[in-house]
Amino acid sequence: MQIGVAVAFESLTDKLQNVFKNLRGKGRLTEEDVKAALKEVRMALLEADVNFRVVKQFVKSVEERAVGQDVMNGLNPGQMVIKIVNEEMISLMGSETTEITMQPGKSITVIMMAGLQGAGKTTATAKIAGKLKQKGKKSLLVACDIYRPAAIEQLQINGRKQEVDVFSMGTDHKPVEIAKEAIAFAEKNGHNVVIIDTAGRLHIDEDMMAELQEIKAGIAVHQTLLVVDAMTGQDAVNVAKEFDEKVGIDGVVLSKMDGDTRGGAALSIKAVTGRPILYVSMGEKLSDMEQFYPDRMANRILGMGDVLTLIEKAQESIDIDEETSRGMADRMKKGKFDFEDYLESMRQMRNMGGLTSILSMLPGMGIKGADLDAMVDEKQMKQMEAIVLSMTKEERRNPKLLNPRRKHRIARGAGVDIAVVNRFIKRFEESQKMMKQFGGGGKRGRGMFGGFPGKGGRFPF
Repeated sequence: MQIGVAVAFESLTDKLQNVFKNLRGKGRLTEEDVKAALKEVRMALLEADVNFRVVKQFVKSVEERAVGQDVMNGLNPGQMVIKIVNEEMISLMGSETTEITMQPGKSITVIMMAGLQGAGKTTATAKIAGKLKQKGKKSLLVACDIYRPAAIEQLQINGRKQEVDVFSMGTDHKPVEIAKEAIAFAEKNGHNVVIIDTAGRLHIDEDMMAELQEIKAGIAVHQTLLVVDAMTGQDAVNVAKEFDEKVGIDGVVLSKMDGDTRGGAALSIKAVTGRPILYVSMGEKLSDMEQFYPDRMANRILGMGDVLTLIEKAQESIDIDEETSRGMADRMKKGKFDFEDYLESMRQMRNMGGLTSILSMLPGMGIKGADLDAMVDEKQMKQMEAIVLSMTKEERRNPKLLNPRRKHRIARGAGVDIAVVNRFIKRFEESQKMMKQFGGGGKRGRGMFGGFPGKGGRFPF
């Protein structure tokens, strides 16, 4: 299940929430209380692999603001300290969201992708093309990794998946020559963005840097984006710093944020290099990339949720038309939300990354993977979907047809006991009654999951 950035910061979030819990419990705060809390914050950030100098400055900035008279004598000093930590964390990561700078008018914007081998650069190239396509841009991907034929093939495959053109001249030409020909091709074919996928190495070496410098000297590169592996922690920050010093970069793409990483790179890169993070990549799917919002990231790290990103994911993923949407809303109001609607709801939820991903972005839910896994029984949800898929179309549209004989057939088809089928249908009927009682959702996306938490706070369907 894809829970995105939640995994990267799970340990850090747990530690910070424990610190804040102690602060909230105090009616008044002393300077010693603040310093003790910030000592724990400092340790949590260091354990998350945040750069030492960054942590030192961060804690100093928070302490200077937190021990002021307005905070210490306020009605809710604990909440004020949390607010300050949130604001300083946003400032640390760049305060404002940074977009790729595009050339004016019909001019072609040339973007060069750089990074070490294995960082996910080729995949990130295609992902960015997909993001720009959503904004109406026509991109041309350029295969300049002449040392790895597999990289050229991968770019071509991803280009087809994204429905984006790919330019390649094989492995017998210099990268700068390929880049020049690609720009000429783009001018003739109406592309307004050219994204160059360059070669990587296992480690930074002079040949790689020289090749990137040669490309930048041979063509007008408007944006140089560095892809770094978030799982490498401080190494990612060091790589970004060296690339910026030797080649010059305009922004960073953090890949593999869904992995077992402590998240320190996201909190350090801007402060160390001065270069903003533009995107975070959170999985292998070409849709698994989000624009980087410092304020939303800080909210997630501090366990405050991320409703705006959830709304955007819903808008991007739910592709039903307005007529279908109104029809579902009307049926919900009347308590006639059927099993066909249930399947559609499950599809929508899966497109948004699954229920765990959705819950991780809700305020008050936190982003603790273990707790969310305890609430969401994935095995049970798959069972419920198998039950519905074992019904005929007529049965899904008219649940009243489900007599004992049909239920036994459905149970055999889904590979579950008849008691599981009966329990699921009973809960579904209860959900219909509740939807009718409260007038349904009425708006697109509300009532999406076709069910309510079962016993013990779990989500059975």
